[in-house]
Amino acid sequence: MLTEPRSGMLAAWGNALLGGFVSPDDAAAAVVGDDAVHRVTGLPGEDAPVGLTLALGRLRVLGATGLRVALPAPGHPLGLSGPPEFNARALEAQEAVVCTGAALGLVPEVEEIGPAGDVRVEVTWVCSPVRDAPPADVPSLGEAERELAEALRDATAVLTRLDVAGSGPVASAALDAYRARAEASREVLAPGYPPRAVRVLEMARRVGLMVSLAYGSGHGGAVSASEIWARGEALRPVERVARRAMVAAYGVVVEERA
Repeated sequence: MLTEPRSGMLAAWGNALLGGFVSPDDAAAAVVGDDAVHRVTGLPGEDAPVGLTLALGRLRVLGATGLRVALPAPGHPLGLSGPPEFNARALEAQEAVVCTGAALGLVPEVEEIGPAGDVRVEVTWVCSPVRDAPPADVPSLGEAERELAEALRDATAVLTRLDVAGSGPVASAALDAYRARAEASREVLAPGYPPRAVRVLEMARRVGLMVSLAYGSGHGGAVSASEIWARGEALRPVERVARRAMVAAYGVVVEERA
């Protein structure tokens, strides 16, 4: 979770559009970002893939009143409500967007095209029906914020003791890149989101960075099997909490409208 999931961008800017804070063109441009193009296929009423601007407008016509994020992992269908076919695609992509007000979901398929040094990223959002039911395991924003603070404290203590919290040139480079991204883009969420959601999402990203660095730092000081196991035990719950917090932050405007 060193980068913002594309589902988060689509949900955040889609919600800003549905709330009347931005135009369709501005929302689509923000979602596409540095990618070459985003298309949506399988949209009801459209026989061929369509651009993101048209797709967002079509979703609104179809009754969508908000967009939620799903960030599932094996054994944790976070933000999903079924059916199994949709859940399986979302799990493979590790992310999805689920509409409220219209029983539809979108899963990104990412393709890199071109030679090294000149790679273009094209994204196809596959739209399909979803079950109209509450999403799995999504906390309130307040609950997510409390969980994050507790998980970060506990995991930091364990990882520091095991000497695997992330150090050295690789970790330093990742931290520098993270700070550069944060400095270049002050707007963490789209217009219309409350400051608390911005704070929770930023904290979740920092927690995700810590987990990624710890996983990528080798065994560090955890030289025994028991210490390696302890590191995994420390990282799994905090990574889960970070994903829950991200889902809560992206979806808070949907909760407020409801």
